[in-house]
Amino acid sequence: MTVTQSWQRSGSAEFSVRPGPLATLITAHGELDAANANHLTVFVERCVRDSSQVIVDLRSLNFFGTAGFSALHRINVVCSGAGVPWVLVSGRAADRVLRICDPDKTLPTTNSRPEFVSDGTVFGEPRALLQLVPQPR
Repeated sequence: MTVTQSWQRSGSAEFSVRPGPLATLITAHGELDAANANHLTVFVERCVRDSSQVIVDLRSLNFFGTAGFSALHRINVVCSGAGVPWVLVSGRAADRVLRICDPDKTLPTTNSRPEFVSDGTVFGEPRALLQLVPQPR
């Protein structure tokens, strides 16, 4: 399946995809919450299949709930599993939740959409996946 420019509405959010020669741009608008965060994950997963690099742009969100962070973690796992570098353009709504839920900045986050270099160096080294670590007793 080849990804073409498209959009999907899910509750109070709208997702769009625009494939490019160097990366696929996925943008979310509106509100990302428990009712639609999984839809973002599924939307990104479909797009990753035909992409060499992915940008997830959340700057147009006016609300970002904690379910959105879980969706971003799943997107990180999907992209890592597919071997597709990705970057998150967080925006104001997502920044607060990311500061709390990802204080070590394990997700590949930036505040502005990156300019692309043909060799993909804009994405840098792949980041480690979040892992649950047992607490010593």
